[in-house]
Amino acid sequence: MLTTQTLATPVGPMQAVFSSAGLCMLEFAHSQRCAPQLAAVLRAKRLGANDLHEQASPASRALALELEQYFAGERLAFTQPLDIVGTEFQQSVWQALLHIPYGETWSYAQQARYLGRESAVRAVANANGQNKIAIVIPCHRVIGSNGTLTGFGGGLDAKRLLLNLERQATGEQPLFS
Repeated sequence: MLTTQTLATPVGPMQAVFSSAGLCMLEFAHSQRCAPQLAAVLRAKRLGANDLHEQASPASRALALELEQYFAGERLAFTQPLDIVGTEFQQSVWQALLHIPYGETWSYAQQARYLGRESAVRAVANANGQNKIAIVIPCHRVIGSNGTLTGFGGGLDAKRLLLNLERQATGEQPLFS
């Protein structure tokens, strides 16, 4: 069984999905990606829509508090247990995202180098695009090699807000206006 709850954030409502092992999904509730990401989680868990129950839980309350602290610039890292759903390669890419320091950005090429797969920049970018746990697994910290904002499931305005929030919380000037 999975539980879900929609959480209010400054970047819009986000759908959180939890298994008994941890957070499986945190997606922008109104994005086109939300339903396919949820379907992928259900498939991976070999569950159907009837196995998803909307309810508040200690885990969803804890995540809501951590997100509130994050958006207030008071939380630099999340402590939620994660139940990451994806291929072995995707999981390695997403684990690399967890090593990008708060308030900093990497390019897709830097991320590929970190993984020891310099020639896999496009595959790394595609895997980032399949990240099912936005913000907590910080795919928003990856930008184009030329320093520009690139795609983000929550939209470029949300990505800009997240990056600038982190920069300001560390005393740095925003990078993106």
